[in-house]
Amino acid sequence: MKAKTRELWDKQNQHERDRARLFTAVAGATGARSALYPGSYVDLAPSFVFPAVTYVDSDKRAAAFFEDDDGIHELVAANSGPDHPEIRFFHADYTTDLDLSSEAFDLLVSLYAGFVSEHCTAYLRVGGSLLVNPSHGDAAMASIDSRYELEGVVVSRSGRYRVSRSNLDDYLVPKRPTEITADLLHESGRGIGYTKSPFAYLFTRTE
Repeated sequence: MKAKTRELWDKQNQHERDRARLFTAVAGATGARSALYPGSYVDLAPSFVFPAVTYVDSDKRAAAFFEDDDGIHELVAANSGPDHPEIRFFHADYTTDLDLSSEAFDLLVSLYAGFVSEHCTAYLRVGGSLLVNPSHGDAAMASIDSRYELEGVVVSRSGRYRVSRSNLDDYLVPKRPTEITADLLHESGRGIGYTKSPFAYLFTRTE
């Protein structure tokens, strides 16, 4: 493994295996086997869980990280990942057209990366899941997208994650009466304040 690969991963993995626990919980709840992760930077943790993951990021450091093919496979093996994982990386802006097939993935990941759902839903199969956290407004964007329906929430406690499907009507309720629109979210660039907020949301693509 290249020294730079180790350095980037150690910075990413400061809370050891935290993201691996998150994706393990999501995999158990959704049954997903393939994932698309726009805005991934060097978060390799999905490949510790899912057999096939495609990463997209415009950062040069992410490109250098994923170019170290032996290094990233060494990390996957060291974290008890799947045998012969399929790992692809696109050095690109996810808002541009990606050379990917429509409805090719079981899971779309949107964590701290902007309006991923707005630009990448076409790559998620109908019946697949969107994992999205409240940062940057993408959870709110998904909540007003007719293609999505809330299927569960990811709750975190003491570094452990689980997916709950109970009392979903308690979520996505704004603290203040607000008409949530795409224009509002684009203008603010941040999420909506909700009365009850989990770590992340799981939406199903319904159409």
